Amino acid sequence: MKTKTVDDTEIKLKGIEALNKTLGPTALRFLTLLHHKPTDYVKISRRLYAGQTVEDIFERAKKHWKK
Repeated sequence: MKTKTVDDTEIKLKGIEALNKTLGPTALRFLTLLHHKPTDYVKISRRLYAGQTVEDIFERAKKHWKK
């Protein structure tokens, strides 16, 4: 059985289609925010989880897991 190779252009198009399906017109704005502005994910994580224990985060995550 041969596996189909997906090129970068196809991956980009599928990603944009998925974003458009989910976000609608906001998808383009989302993409431009990512493209033009560097993001410090460590800084964002520290801000999001400040003052929380690992147990707090885990308990909150468990509430959103699908059974």
